[in-house]
Amino acid sequence: MIELGTVTAIQEPQRIRGLEMPWNRVLGSTDGPAGAARALGPWNPQELMAECVETVPEAGGMMTFVFRRSDGAPLAFRPGQYVNVAFPVNGEDQDAVDRSYSLSSSPTKPWTFEITVKCDPTGQVSPWVHANVKPGTVLEMLGPVGAFHLPDVDRRARYLLLAAGSGITPIMSMVRTIHSLPGQADVVLLFHGAEAGGFAFHQELNYIASVDSRVKVFYSLGDRSEPEGWQGLTGRLTAAMLDQVAPDANGRQVYACGPEGYLNAATELLEKVGVDDTSIHVEFFSGDRQTILEYQAEVALAVDIAEEIAEEIADSAEDYYESQPAAFGLYEPGYDAEGTLEATGLPLETVDPDSPCSEAPDASPDVGPEAGSTDVSSFDTVGTGSLTLSFLRTGINVRIDPAEHILGVAQRAGVRIGANCREGMCGSCKVVKLSGEVDMNHQGGIRAREIDAGKFLPCCSTALTDLVIDA
Repeated sequence: MIELGTVTAIQEPQRIRGLEMPWNRVLGSTDGPAGAARALGPWNPQELMAECVETVPEAGGMMTFVFRRSDGAPLAFRPGQYVNVAFPVNGEDQDAVDRSYSLSSSPTKPWTFEITVKCDPTGQVSPWVHANVKPGTVLEMLGPVGAFHLPDVDRRARYLLLAAGSGITPIMSMVRTIHSLPGQADVVLLFHGAEAGGFAFHQELNYIASVDSRVKVFYSLGDRSEPEGWQGLTGRLTAAMLDQVAPDANGRQVYACGPEGYLNAATELLEKVGVDDTSIHVEFFSGDRQTILEYQAEVALAVDIAEEIAEEIADSAEDYYESQPAAFGLYEPGYDAEGTLEATGLPLETVDPDSPCSEAPDASPDVGPEAGSTDVSSFDTVGTGSLTLSFLRTGINVRIDPAEHILGVAQRAGVRIGANCREGMCGSCKVVKLSGEVDMNHQGGIRAREIDAGKFLPCCSTALTDLVIDA
């Protein structure tokens, strides 16, 4: 047995300045680096098949799924990005259901990669994932995608990382990456959770903080009661809490991920303590279960009192709809000089709240007419603009300016199109284009074969010609 004797102070390692991702110099090289090195550079999103090789239970009802690419290549990504996964929840002979999940592993270990999924018993996808994805399962993926990630090089590398609930997944990728790299860094992580035993990755986070002086980790139970023996923080995110964990927050780059309400509060607080908005980077998990339930309650209340305030809404419809939070997803009618245009869309339906992004159900194929079987000239026409969007199922023509995104214009005219992220990420607004051309700038919410089949994402698309749309 080795006698440790008296413990002496250990000097800090000498480090190079700042942080640099391992692929940064490869990407900037003009000397023709080896193909294997170039393969580690995070290029554009790719469609790939990946095999699950391991599952790891995590605290808080979460499960980590470890994958490797079926073609044997590494998955090159930036810490904080995500992949879009096609899950055959309805059977192999039915259309897959897409979900986007952040990569929780470090890109410095690229031969396998991980996603961590929280199980929502009422959701469509996550219970299926927990029950059916096991070593040997092969899934179709698209990625990496997303602008929420650490920079390739940062000479200061001073970060404040804020996470709530399952929002820890992209933040965990950042922490693991920083811990694996040489270089000077100063990292503070503040992690909000619902219960003392529900902080995913807490054992690894505690280990990293104990061996890497660059990383400090704080936990908070939010507004829950403090259990016996709890040594962390309590209370929701406040300016005082920020000052306690990072009094120099205004000198850091801030990366935050979690439910929308948490991120809205964080953004306001950060601005109050002097953090410039250019230093605040957020990743909205807009499908957070509690947030969706709160919005459902608000919408239900609005429905209950709708008849009582119908006349008032009719008199000031534009003001009413503009006052609603965007997260409600309410469909706003169009307006002209005569007042409110009639909304001909179908009733509002809530989006499946499972995971950061949800997919709207595909329209039933026996509902709408074929493109050539309906005379769109007989439809009522609303709006202004040089181009026309013809929505077959709704039975309406909507005039649009070429610079406008299709989704917003369509919803204001009463066309029922589900939507969640509104940034081309989740695929929930996916519809079929029967004729015409669009300019689409998506972030991984749609696959090449779907585009070839005529589908597109109206949230990130503008019209290049008149369009006929199956919606």
